[in-house]
Amino acid sequence: MADFIKLYEENPEPRLVKRVVEVLRKGGLVIYPTDTVYGLGCDITNSRALEKIARIKGVKLAKANWSFICADLSNLSDYVKQIDTPTFKILKRALPGPYTFILPGNNNLPKDFKKKKTVGIRVPDNGIAHSLVEGLGNPIVSTSIHDEDEVLEYTTDPELIFEKWQNLVDVVIDGGYGDNVASTVVDLSGPQPVIVREGKGDTDIFY
Repeated sequence: MADFIKLYEENPEPRLVKRVVEVLRKGGLVIYPTDTVYGLGCDITNSRALEKIARIKGVKLAKANWSFICADLSNLSDYVKQIDTPTFKILKRALPGPYTFILPGNNNLPKDFKKKKTVGIRVPDNGIAHSLVEGLGNPIVSTSIHDEDEVLEYTTDPELIFEKWQNLVDVVIDGGYGDNVASTVVDLSGPQPVIVREGKGDTDIFY
């Protein structure tokens, strides 16, 4: 059964953050808050953990389109081809924030993502997500936790999330009520920004 850990976004307790980071290092799955909906994540370098998430989501790992949660833009050059100045300016303007940016991947992607031409990058404006990535030292892969409820697509109450996911993951973080609007997805892999999915966040900043 999963641990249920309370963390505060303003000042996540380092001892508890370290505990969650240890779980991620050992290939555990963690549900954690972002600046949009709660995410299900693991260490992007751990194949077994990635396989587990793929099974839970009912997708083939090779076909999965998950985001990399980064602490800041300094992680970009690890996984993304060199980007031009206009693209960088867009990223600078929008991040940290509720956006997922699709960018051309480079040759250093972790082995499970090697065949991907593009990668989704997220830098959430959320202290808990930030502290986990900082502690781990590399990005966390992330996928939103959907709900079967047709009215509410995303569960926002951490206790309900725990109830539903406690036997599937290793840690559920209670970071307070989440949002029920997913991130805005913007494709920056071509000459012009393309809004793939409109979610939370102002889209006017791209034009």
